Amino acid sequence: MGTKAARDFYEVQRSQWRKSLLVFAGLILFYFLSIGLISLAVVASVGLFAAGPGLLSGPFLQKLLLAVLGMSVLIAVIHYLDARRFGAATIVKRLEAAPPEPSDRYHQQFANTVEEMRIASGLPAVKAYVIPSFTINSLALVERDGAAAVAVTEGLLADCTRDELQAVAAHELAHVSRGDAFYVTLVCSLANFLERIQAALEPADVPPEDRVAGGGRGGAPPILVYLAVAFSSFVMHFFSMLLSREREILADAAAAEISRNPAALARALYKAHLKSSFVGDFSLTYSPLFIVAPRLSSDEEESFFGRVFNSHPPLMKRVRLLARMANLEPANIIEQVWESQRLRTDARGLAHSSGERGKAVSALAPKGRPGNNCCPRCRKPLSDGFYEGVPVKSCPSCGGKLVDASHIGRILWRRELDFSPELLAKARRFREEFLSNPVKSRKSRGKAAGKLVCPACGYRLAARPYTYQYFIPVDKCLSCGQVWFDADELEILQILIEKKA
Repeated sequence: MGTKAARDFYEVQRSQWRKSLLVFAGLILFYFLSIGLISLAVVASVGLFAAGPGLLSGPFLQKLLLAVLGMSVLIAVIHYLDARRFGAATIVKRLEAAPPEPSDRYHQQFANTVEEMRIASGLPAVKAYVIPSFTINSLALVERDGAAAVAVTEGLLADCTRDELQAVAAHELAHVSRGDAFYVTLVCSLANFLERIQAALEPADVPPEDRVAGGGRGGAPPILVYLAVAFSSFVMHFFSMLLSREREILADAAAAEISRNPAALARALYKAHLKSSFVGDFSLTYSPLFIVAPRLSSDEEESFFGRVFNSHPPLMKRVRLLARMANLEPANIIEQVWESQRLRTDARGLAHSSGERGKAVSALAPKGRPGNNCCPRCRKPLSDGFYEGVPVKSCPSCGGKLVDASHIGRILWRRELDFSPELLAKARRFREEFLSNPVKSRKSRGKAAGKLVCPACGYRLAARPYTYQYFIPVDKCLSCGQVWFDADELEILQILIEKKA
């Protein structure tokens, strides 16, 4: 008996287009029932006060049903086309996802990994996106032009090893290969249309927690807002429940076949289980998109209703199945996670304070012009380099660093470097001197005396605390968004956030 030949990507696409017609038919049926019931209620109400001989006659009801059908088809067409054309783009925009930056080593490794898994999967071009969230999660989309896309969070890039990243990328591409990504993107994109209708009815000047009770935007009665909320919630949950939870288990199995490493995917899932996987402001309706259901904690609902309405199978069940593929026990996977964390900690480089490093550039080196890629302190030329995988410019003379403000979060989340005892002692002294007395949480007298210029654009730097939680004194450029850290300031900030001091 011959085996069935595997379908290529284009055959899967055609199959998913046919399946999407079922979604379109479901939309028509839903709108037909909803509008029909509302229309009959209106007709019945009018009939109580102004009953006419032909109001409930057969010809009238036939015309009413035809009108309801026509309106339902029109709204379903608009809804369906809106989801197909703008759904994936709206999701990417809401996630604030962006293509990997070639200058970031972690981003470049992710782009290379996606390309490797794309070749192993036999797929055409796949886009890669990075989500600026420090939780652990990922998702696959199919965009308007039919191109597949894989997005991962910054937290996943920071916490997962290369083989775990390969397994996660293989999982998402398995959704594309199996056709799941197209269908899930379409179903979840249906929510965008309904959410815009709901937002249009909500008041513009009332806090979100009071909007439903306060009436609609433009004077819409409160009952309309209630109906919009109930209607959109019902529709979104209805279509989300149509998605099989087993698709994640099947994608896990396909990823194990593509990456040849089921244990790596199990470790990545367990790390997501340990940490928050919540991403963005998405409702639970969007959870089928993600590799792990977005939630604020790792607690899983194991009740009957949790098993019925959850979009994913229990995460530890997936870990057990993957461990079985690797001829391991779940306890072995957990041990591997903690062992890999220990090895990564042991492999961290050691960052020394400026006093330990000494001066690398002679004081006789020529000084440059302010703002011309020169240190704002000593005006020595800045050198390009990497810090925690992020491109930075540093002064080899005084040890200061120029960092793009949008990259600082990545530095604080990643764990490539450990810190020398002198740096730890400096951080403790800073905590005692500054954090214990917020009045002193400003630039020191010597720093405030000079007028510093941004090395990137030549604009005046402003002395500010990094945040009002961490009063590390830094110099911020309000023009181009660069931040200047004097010697050891960035390291002290890392130590305080990692709570090592």
